[in-house]
Order: sequence, then structure tokens, then C-alpha cells
Amino acid sequence: MISVLHLSDIHMGSGFAHGCLNPETGMNTRLEDFVATLGRCVDRAIASPADLVLFGGDAFPDATPPPLVQQAFASQFRRLADANIPTVLLVGNHDQYAQGQGGASLCIYRTLGVPGVIVGDRLETHTIQTANGPVQVITLPWLTPSTLLTRPEMEGLSMAEVSQQLLDRLRVALEGEIRRLDPTVPTILLAHLMTDTATFGAERFLAVGRGFNVPMALLARPCFDYVALGHVHRYQVLCESPPVVYPGSIERVDFSEADEAKGYVWATVKKQATQVEFCPLPVRPFLTVTVDLTAADEPQAKLLRAIAKHDLSDAVVRLLYSLRPDQVDGVDNAAIFAALATAHTYTIHPQIVTQKSRSRLPELAPGNSLDPLEALQTYLNNREDLAELATDMVAAAQALIADAPVELEAASPQPQADEGAPRAADPEDEALRQLRLL
Repeated sequence: MISVLHLSDIHMGSGFAHGCLNPETGMNTRLEDFVATLGRCVDRAIASPADLVLFGGDAFPDATPPPLVQQAFASQFRRLADANIPTVLLVGNHDQYAQGQGGASLCIYRTLGVPGVIVGDRLETHTIQTANGPVQVITLPWLTPSTLLTRPEMEGLSMAEVSQQLLDRLRVALEGEIRRLDPTVPTILLAHLMTDTATFGAERFLAVGRGFNVPMALLARPCFDYVALGHVHRYQVLCESPPVVYPGSIERVDFSEADEAKGYVWATVKKQATQVEFCPLPVRPFLTVTVDLTAADEPQAKLLRAIAKHDLSDAVVRLLYSLRPDQVDGVDNAAIFAALATAHTYTIHPQIVTQKSRSRLPELAPGNSLDPLEALQTYLNNREDLAELATDMVAAAQALIADAPVELEAASPQPQADEGAPRAADPEDEALRQLRLL
């Protein structure tokens, strides 16, 4: 029986916008969060200990992370090498340079010859000697149809046809690896991919159009004792025998993952008898507070009460509130800042709501037949704000229909305006303007 710690999708160096500068270290607090969370995974691997650590891909947001982020990542995995725990680092879509031209962010570990570290940047079978015996690990990095687009035989094919060609070639290549396996040694498939039965999260927006779905039938095969996946940020077990598992990401990347548990998987791998356990990690909470103030007589008080209902301690907070234009002066930003002071970081997103749309009048429903003037009169009867202009608007409408001059009710004579003074609004012009706005 071989103990395996399976983690994936670290994305170290992402989400800086949700953190702040730590004046003591000079580092962004979200980078510190990611380092601390990865450190907890390594602590478990060393303390238990694990016989093997599998990383399912996406170490960084892209293939060229800053040196500080690279150093933070390497310092944790170096601890595994020092503890003589074999580690496999798989190349994910975010680790690749120019979408499929190599695992630039991870291949440095193979170049430097870090003891016990294997970089999976190609479909290949690795036989690894662990403290509890050998294990076979087939690495399947992220594949994209772009790897075939430049080939002459792909000319004129649609993207769907190119994806099918890639899937057919993958099926043949994977079968070749399977036929060379030792059936007496436990086998693990480590792959970074999308399956056709997974429930996706934020990653579906990060890789739209850049990959393809791999059928579950290609993965859930009796020759595999454990299928360790990466790419999907939500923990899920897609198959029980053999276990096909996404451990999810170890930290929240943004608010789309606010309700997802984060952690890693501890697997005990044995021929036809693998057991898996999800191990949650304590990560920083992401909290969204949404408040509708449009019907509130005291918007400030209602907003502060809504904030007070939540525990904001050390959380990344997003405050969303809507209000009418006439309520803006009734909201004190200083009081909001004070109410959010216990949060780790916060952003405020007010939304000004104009006059709400009214439900359609029954008399004006599509099934009813009204002449234009009758319809206009019905509409004006339900608009108190147009009461003063109603008579002039009906007269203007009659004139438009009859193509005749507009005869408005007699009005009191107005004094002659000075040449430089603003001209008073003409009732006829105002009536016509209101008609055009209907």
C-alpha cells in the first residue's frame, strides 16, 4: 500500500488584487496565503509521511512567474526533496509557454536535476521506487488542438474535427503506454484535463476554446488503480472504481470560489483497492454582502445593519449595494469604511438605480385593440408625473395624426424675455418631446 498526497492548481502569484502589502515582509498578503497553504500540504506529506506527492498542474497563473513567486514555490517543494519523498510535477495549461510549446515554468526542475523530482511535460510512464515499493505513474499534461493546427493534414478541418483528431491520437498513444505496464505494480494516471462529466468552476473561463473534453471512458479503466486529475478547481470524485478524483485548488482564486472547500486528497493506493480522503485546508474566506437600499427610508442605517450581520474578520469582502439617485447623499462613506475595517481587504461597488420599470398596463396588452389616441389617454391616466402636460400631449397627438396645426389651451400671456435670458420651455415643444419619448 502506497500513501499518496495529491494536490493541484496552486496558482501561486494570483489574486494579488485581493490582498495588501505586508509592511513587515514587503510581500503581498495573498502570496503569503498561498505559500502558507502549500506549506500545510508539505507539512502533512513530511509528517505522515507520504510515499509519493503528485501535483496535478497549474503551479502559477502563467509560464513566466516573477522570481519572488518562483522562489516561494521552489522553497516548499525543496522540502520534499530534502525529506526523500518522490514528487511528480505535472505541466498544466497555465504552466505552458505559448500554449503547448513546453512547460517553461516547471522544466527548470528537470534541468537542475532536483533529486526525486519528476516533471511531467509529455505522455510518459515513470516507474518510481517509494519507501513502500514501486509505483507506475503515467503523466498526461495539458493538450490543446493547437499542437496539430500547423500540420498539413489538418488544413481545412474545423476546430471540432481537429479536436477529434487529437483525441484519436491520444487514445492510441495512451493505449501504447498501457500495454507496456507491469500488471503486478500499482498504476496511477496523473493528468491535467477536462472531462466530459466534471462540474466546472472558475477554470472554465480561464481556458475557453483552448482545450477539449476527454471522455470518462478513456480514464476510468481497470488498468489504473488511481486517476489523479488537475485543472478543475472544485473537489469531486467522478468515479469510485477506479477512483477518478479532482482534488480542486488549494486556495481561492476569486469570488467565484467563495463557497468551495479547498484542500488536497490523501490516497492509499493498492492494486484494485485504493482509498481516498479529502483533507480540507483552512483558507481565507471570501464574502459578498449584497444590499438593496432602494426602498429604505434610512439607507445608511440599513446598510450598516446588513454589514454587521456578517463576520468580516480577516475576510476578503465585496460590498454590493443599490440605491436611488436621491439616496446618494444619505450614505456616509466614512461610516462604511469604519464598518468594514475588520476585513482583510474590501471593495465597495455601489449601483445607482434609476426609475424602476413598470409592469405593462392591462389595457395596453398585445391582445387588446385600442386606437392611438385612446391608448395614449390610457397611458397618461396612469402617469401622475405627466398630469400637467396631459392635455397638451393629447392635442399634439391629434395634430400629428391629422397632420394639422396644434391648438393648445389658452395660456396666460408671458412677459417678454430679455434677449440674453434663457428661453422658457414651449408647452408645444415639451408635449412633442414627451410623445417622442413614449
